[in-house]
Amino acid sequence: MSLDQTINNLFTPVSDALASVIFASIPVTEGISVPLILVWLAAISMFLTVYMGFVNIRYFTHGIKLLTDKQEKEADEKAEGEITRFQALTTTLSGTVGLGNIAMVAVAISIGGPGAIVWMILMGLFGMTTKFVEATLGVKYRRKYGEGHFSGGPMYYIKEVFSQRGLGKVGMILAGFFAICVVGGAIGAGNMFQANQTFNQVLNVTGGDDSWLMGYGWLFGLVLASLVAAVIIGGIHSIANVASRIVPFMAVLYVITGLIVIGAHITALPAAVVTIFQMAFTPEAGMGGVIGGILQGVRRAAFSNEAGVGSAAISHAVVKTRYPVQQGFVAMLGPFIDTCIICVITALVIVVSGVPLGTDVEGITLTSRAFESVMPWYPPLLAFIVFMFAFSTMITWSYYGVKGWTYLFGEKPMVVFIFKVMFCLFVVLGCSSELTAVINFSDALFFAMAIPNVIALYMFAPEIKRDLKNYLQTFESKVKK
Repeated sequence: MSLDQTINNLFTPVSDALASVIFASIPVTEGISVPLILVWLAAISMFLTVYMGFVNIRYFTHGIKLLTDKQEKEADEKAEGEITRFQALTTTLSGTVGLGNIAMVAVAISIGGPGAIVWMILMGLFGMTTKFVEATLGVKYRRKYGEGHFSGGPMYYIKEVFSQRGLGKVGMILAGFFAICVVGGAIGAGNMFQANQTFNQVLNVTGGDDSWLMGYGWLFGLVLASLVAAVIIGGIHSIANVASRIVPFMAVLYVITGLIVIGAHITALPAAVVTIFQMAFTPEAGMGGVIGGILQGVRRAAFSNEAGVGSAAISHAVVKTRYPVQQGFVAMLGPFIDTCIICVITALVIVVSGVPLGTDVEGITLTSRAFESVMPWYPPLLAFIVFMFAFSTMITWSYYGVKGWTYLFGEKPMVVFIFKVMFCLFVVLGCSSELTAVINFSDALFFAMAIPNVIALYMFAPEIKRDLKNYLQTFESKVKK
């Protein structure tokens, strides 16, 4: 029995037991059931959007202004923190923009039909408010240690909200549970899965079964691990610097090539848009759209932007800002860019290109065929884009994992070093093995993060609403400009 088979056999019963709890489903109609975790994530996004007075729409332009205004940037430079607003936004985007935007949108469409994208957009818009609250809390309840270094995220504000209500022990347990989950999610979903899929894409482009890389996943993993190590060794400053360069470039490159394909099929665009909305709001296609756009995408893309999971609050927490609410406005832009722009581009490319969806569930191969309809040379470029998106996801999730690890074991250099070494070793393991049970286990941990995080968001909602009201009253003239 091979090593990966042995590990799979050891993890399978644990993975199955955890997944049965996290992904427990409720029947909706015959043959269709919805995971409770899906309802859990959707409910908080919709509740917060209404409760916060549709802050995601009303103050969308204010978030852009805070990110781009020269005076705001100069003022933030004097504030406490480690990275800029732009670096915080691109770092969180590097953790979300990736295989989900390219592969899982295709899966959603192949299962639920073109109407799936409507439901993705809606959940992206609602998710903007969730990110607003998460980022605000991340900054407000962050902790300072050492000289100018900060740690923040759900593990800190979860503990705080229960302590405020005299339930300190409950808060400690839930915060510790979140920290354990973020470590597991970082190693699996944010590392091994990304490494495994990246190697498979490179393998396919270089010849598939006849590729010279066949059987050398460990070698590819060593190279990838070396690249990851070169970035994460410098901590959040290095990660933010790399992310602020990679993410905008790769996102713009992907969007431009997508627009080229859409432009080549411009005559089909009006009919495609009509088809998307018709299939989304007819009874049969509507349910199919929900399944394709939300249910099937939830395990791999987490609504493509991780709203409600709480991961983004970890990187937003260390930003240079004078007011926590301001970073909340900036954080709202993440789900919009991730879901409402990049995912929509993928969906439109697939629909207008007219590539047959077939009967099998397809991911990145469907997206690749759609691009090939206009650009036959695109698969190698797509492989490069996938590689860069996956790489940026890995370096960001290494930071999330570090913060969960140090919350559990202390903010000590050796503690940080041990996790980084372990993270890089799992890069090699992810490339050289097909550890299905391990990845399923990490998926369950990833979504388990949403359980304590969402509870804290509900409990903190009145406080953040007051903070928002106070901010708007204080800076009314600036917000309205």
